[in-house]
Amino acid sequence: MPIAIDEHTSNVDASIPLCHIVTPVGMLGYGLKEDETIAALKPFVASGVPTAIILDSGSTDSGPDRLAQGIMGCPRTAYVRDLRKLLKLVHEYHVPLIFSSAGGDGTDEHVREIVGVVEQIAAEEGNDGYSFKTVAIFAGIKKELIRERLRAGAISGCGACVPPLTEEDIDASPRVVAQMGPEPFIDAMHANPDFDVIVGGRAYDPAPYVAYCAYLSGLDLNDYNSPIVQRQFGGFTHMGKILECGGTCAEPKSHGAISTVFKDGSFTISPLTPTAHCTPVTVAAHTMYEKSRPDILHGPGGYLDLNSATYEQLEDQRTIKVRDGVFNFLKGRGLPYQVKLEAGCVVGYRSMFMGSVRDPILIKQFDALTDLIKKYVADQHSDVTEKWELDFHLYGKPEDNPQSSEIFIIGEALGATQELATSVAATARIGVIHGSYPGQKATSGNFAFGIGGKTVIELGPCTQFSMYHLMDLNEGEEGLSLDNEAEEPVKNGVNGNGTHKQRTRLFTQSVSLIGKGDRSLQKSPALLTNGHADTVKLITEKSSATTQASSTSTSNGHAKASTLGDLAKVVRSKNAGPFEITFDLIFESRDTYLKVKDSGLLSPKTIAEAYKLAESDIVWCGFFDPAQAFKATIPRVRRGKRAAGGGFMENDVHGSQQHLELVNLKLPEELLASLA
Repeated sequence: MPIAIDEHTSNVDASIPLCHIVTPVGMLGYGLKEDETIAALKPFVASGVPTAIILDSGSTDSGPDRLAQGIMGCPRTAYVRDLRKLLKLVHEYHVPLIFSSAGGDGTDEHVREIVGVVEQIAAEEGNDGYSFKTVAIFAGIKKELIRERLRAGAISGCGACVPPLTEEDIDASPRVVAQMGPEPFIDAMHANPDFDVIVGGRAYDPAPYVAYCAYLSGLDLNDYNSPIVQRQFGGFTHMGKILECGGTCAEPKSHGAISTVFKDGSFTISPLTPTAHCTPVTVAAHTMYEKSRPDILHGPGGYLDLNSATYEQLEDQRTIKVRDGVFNFLKGRGLPYQVKLEAGCVVGYRSMFMGSVRDPILIKQFDALTDLIKKYVADQHSDVTEKWELDFHLYGKPEDNPQSSEIFIIGEALGATQELATSVAATARIGVIHGSYPGQKATSGNFAFGIGGKTVIELGPCTQFSMYHLMDLNEGEEGLSLDNEAEEPVKNGVNGNGTHKQRTRLFTQSVSLIGKGDRSLQKSPALLTNGHADTVKLITEKSSATTQASSTSTSNGHAKASTLGDLAKVVRSKNAGPFEITFDLIFESRDTYLKVKDSGLLSPKTIAEAYKLAESDIVWCGFFDPAQAFKATIPRVRRGKRAAGGGFMENDVHGSQQHLELVNLKLPEELLASLA
């Protein structure tokens, strides 16, 4: 049951834990360390404070295949392995398990599949005592509704890089999910307060974390103009944004992470791995991970404002206390709640061949040969009416690596049928092998091929994102439709006559009792009361002066630095959704960071020149003081055009290898002199 919070929350209340959360790993199905998870659970459960295991299970990071083809992100056996461990902990420690985006994409069929995994595990030998009240929440959206909203002008691209949605995109999408906010999870918890497991469909990654905290706190989301609600909801969202990636916020990376959330919305973050630790910089830096900008993080129903957030090192030197994130609700500005629609579609079939060229005479002019090959393939398929494409991935070209003595080649063909794609690839492979070029001496063949005994490899369907768009919702649609839901008056009489009408909610649930165990023998999850507050041992915080000193060291050790990569502790690139690539440069020394910031080295112009873009193309560019970091976000470009991640000719779907232009950026003499 929820815990009521006084509207006039006092400083004393701010030190009282609302709940503990354990995230064993950043993604269900990736494997987890049971011993570390148990070590975190034991003291939390003993404290009497509500405790839950919460984690994420999905992403669009790896491309559109899951949505387009209905395949799960991990093999079913991986979900069985992880859930077998987690359900054992639910049974033994009487804590709930909550996760979202089941199966990787969160489609309705994968929610049902994962519920089936829970059923399988509960039926295994030795698990006779298992009994789990399991709630499944479905995020599938009917295409008829999307078409209706599109025609009403209530759908827009999620970011400037996303093209407008068309009716053809809707038709091509076999399934569509909406990225739920926390509201359906909160509704499910209220409707099923004795739940053990929640298997969520596609959701905003922090949503289940926010929901558990909001449910326990009794937060009234209709009071969206209240500064207290905005601060609490902001803290819950900020915590979920950090924790959903597990221990990525620690150094070295931890498998998982834990959080204690307080009644005022502040929270602590610690890594599960005993040898890892969090610092203000690592936690603040992870806040901006995978996001277009570091200070304003958009999600369902509004955005998280982190401009006033603080990160404080605690005495154990492993834990960070975070405060003062604020959530701004769209409804508070008179704007409709929005959810993100996600879908993929099949655009054809792919085949490929691969091998290498070592002849230095050919390496110097290989681009000219590929132009001839494309013309040759087009001539050989001049009678084909179906659409097809051909292109080449080239690795190790001399302009990229002057010392290169070999280039690796992948020829990729796309056709309306698998047979056509294979024909195009096979013809191109012959062209690479036997194409002539000026100065040729190696007349027996140009190409070392046959890796794995294969000449041409058929890759099956090729997919692309067909939806990554925001849809405006009507009042209340963001919630969960429940059985026997009471009728409510339509706001402002929008049905034309002011009569009562059942509220339409987009998301649905199913509830089942899984297992043969006797639930009367199970303990209810512990709830916090005033008497429990003293049982939780809180770590004494160090003074702000000490914290400042620990995170702003002035030692630089960059006497031999010549490039930006020599100065920055972290230089990374990552997709920020399917249509953008974002870059983070994080500096260990505050002194070095400030000198780089003041030097003018990093700017929209620098990024545009490094990535051959117009400055107007830069999505966001700027510095983020809490993380001692610089961030820039650009459109994802492939073959000279903006394109979504995945699909034909993709070679870095995560965007994680696009940072070298910044690593190799030369430092100006003035900056070098200031660092000496």
